[in-house]
Amino acid sequence: RHPLLHKRQQLTWREMQFHEIRDHVRQEIQQRAEEGAEVSAWRDRLKDLDENHPDDESAWRSAFDGLYDGSYVAPNADAEPSSLDAILALLPEPAADLPVAETDIADRMLGAWLGRIAGCVLGKPVEGRPRNYVDLYLSLVGETELTDYFPMPDPFPEQLDGTWLTNPNISGCTRPNIRIAERDDDIDYTIIGLHYIEKYGPGFTTENVAQEWQTLLPFGQVFTAERVAYRNIVNGLEPPLTATYRNPFREWIGAQIRADAFGYVNAGRPLDAAKIAYRDASLSHTANGIYGEMWAAAMIASAFSLDDPQAAIEAGLACIPPSSRLASAIRGALDWCVEYPIWQECWERAQAEYGHYHWVHTINNAVWVVLALMYGQKDFGKTISIAVRCGNDTDCNGATAGSVIGAMLGARAIPDKWTRDFNNTVRSYVMGFDNSRITDLAERTVKQYRRLRKHDAKA
Repeated sequence: RHPLLHKRQQLTWREMQFHEIRDHVRQEIQQRAEEGAEVSAWRDRLKDLDENHPDDESAWRSAFDGLYDGSYVAPNADAEPSSLDAILALLPEPAADLPVAETDIADRMLGAWLGRIAGCVLGKPVEGRPRNYVDLYLSLVGETELTDYFPMPDPFPEQLDGTWLTNPNISGCTRPNIRIAERDDDIDYTIIGLHYIEKYGPGFTTENVAQEWQTLLPFGQVFTAERVAYRNIVNGLEPPLTATYRNPFREWIGAQIRADAFGYVNAGRPLDAAKIAYRDASLSHTANGIYGEMWAAAMIASAFSLDDPQAAIEAGLACIPPSSRLASAIRGALDWCVEYPIWQECWERAQAEYGHYHWVHTINNAVWVVLALMYGQKDFGKTISIAVRCGNDTDCNGATAGSVIGAMLGARAIPDKWTRDFNNTVRSYVMGFDNSRITDLAERTVKQYRRLRKHDAKA
């Protein structure tokens, strides 16, 4: 309660708000450009703010309010709609249901969970880093390939920024420090997705998701679009406004990393997985942000039935608008995977096309998942390693690629070195789920898969 301390705290909070406003102005202008809007006047205004008013809070707030005056409509909204009915109307031939071998479902479900967790843990130490940083890390520790978890060198090489790794939550994802699967939002969302199904059944609503976020997720552990949506929920807004009100991150990767549980419980039914994923995604995202979650959920659902990564990718692709930027990027990536013999060459081609996207965007990261699955050749370690070595949102991409290949191969086919040190335990910030046994999560998911099958058979 000391007056001077209180004043410093107020200034710090205000500085944080000002930083957020400046960032949102930049990201909103970029988002509109990606949507095909004319933003030259806004880019000129941003340049003036940067050069002449960098510390003028009132000038930045004026730009912020001007961007969000309610008049903007995305020019490509017809080709990239955000309502489920409009999305489904654009699908020329939605993915069909696929047979699931019931004798394998438990092993495949555990494989999916373990694959997601392993891919996440592998990517966490280099999250947000570009590909050249990942390669430099490997070279400085004397490794040419990523065939195991990143080592924690001692001392840490001066050429690398090791401050990120001082966090015990991160260093616990490096060898020889792994004793448990550390907490990460990529895993939190899979866990809470399972919770929605357990609590509400297959008919859960977007409003149910909003309520569970407030009840079970700490606000400080959600980011970008999820943080904006969470704040909008608390301020009394309802879906879909929670996703659109002052949200420049509406097409970033946050929804795509929330897809997995909806694919798991709809194993073999990609379109149903995509439809359920929509209810989750539309709380915080629009257009390609939504499609990312629908694609990932459908792809994962199909992986329980298919034996070919490309077929799973295409099953997911069949559940999103073919005219969308995400669909175009995925189709392009599939073509390049055929054209280029090694993944590094394909990465160079894709980076030239999609490198302008923010490292947390849906589209570029989805392309890295495609590369990992295609060049991984159904080898678990190779698949998650390529996903991470591509850079950008490495824990997200490792997790999604791991989920797909884990569901396709099953737990018994995952080499023990990727899972043994978790000691069957995963940390989580989702209330009531910390220190969950991974096998228990998989068993609970199988139960919900069977519950949904029984529900549909009665219907």
